[in-house]
Amino acid sequence: MTTAIVSAMHEELAAVLDLMPDESRRLAAGREFWVGHLHGREVVAVLSRIGKVAAATTAAVLIERFQVSEIVFTGVAGGLGPGVSVGDVVVAESFLQHDLDASPIFPRYEVPLYGASQFRTDAALTARLSAAVARALPQQRLHRGLVVSGDRFVSTDAECRALQAALPQALAVEMEGAAVAQVCHDFGVPFAAVRTISDRADDDAHVDFARFVRDVASRHSAAIVHALLA
Repeated sequence: MTTAIVSAMHEELAAVLDLMPDESRRLAAGREFWVGHLHGREVVAVLSRIGKVAAATTAAVLIERFQVSEIVFTGVAGGLGPGVSVGDVVVAESFLQHDLDASPIFPRYEVPLYGASQFRTDAALTARLSAAVARALPQQRLHRGLVVSGDRFVSTDAECRALQAALPQALAVEMEGAAVAQVCHDFGVPFAAVRTISDRADDDAHVDFARFVRDVASRHSAAIVHALLA
C-alpha cells in the first residue's frame, strides 16, 4: 500500500521530505516525485504546483504511473465559515469548484455530465486524517466539512462575502482540492485533504502569507503526516 502526500507549496513539501530517511527522486510530467518510506510505509511525496489543472495532472500521474493506493493533500486555505480562524485546521469532507458555471445548460457549480457539484472525500481516510490532526495538533481547533476550490487567490472582502453568501456551508477556500477529488473519484482512489487556515480570504489575505507557510503551515503539515503514518 502506497500513500501519496501532496503539497502545493515548496515549504510544506520540504517539511515532509525531512521526515523521509530514504527518498529518491523520479521525474514525470515535469514534476519531481520523491519515493521512499515513512514509518516503514511506502510513500510518494510531490509538489502539485498551484491551481486545479496542475493538481489534476499530479493526481493522475500518481495514480497511473506510481500506482498509489491513497492520496492525502496538505496545505493552506482561506477561512470562510464562522469561527474558522487563522491557525485552525480544516479537514475536508467534500469539495466543490466555486468558479465552475456551465449554466444554463447545467446548474451552477455542477460538473457537466457528472450530475453532481460536490465530490466527497473517502470516509475512512478522512477519519484517519482527522484523528492524526487531533494527535499532532491538540491545541488547534479542528473543523470538518465543505471546502471550495477555484483558480484564483481570494483576497478581498467583496470576494469573501460573495462566497459566503453563495456557499454558506463552505468552511474554507483554496485552489486545488476539488480537482484532486474529481480525479480520485474517476479512478476510485481514496482521497483526503487537510488545510491550515492562513488568512480569512479578505483584504488582509496577502499579509505575511509566505512567512505563515514557512513558520506555521509547514510544521503543521509535517506533524500531521507524521501522525497519520506512525
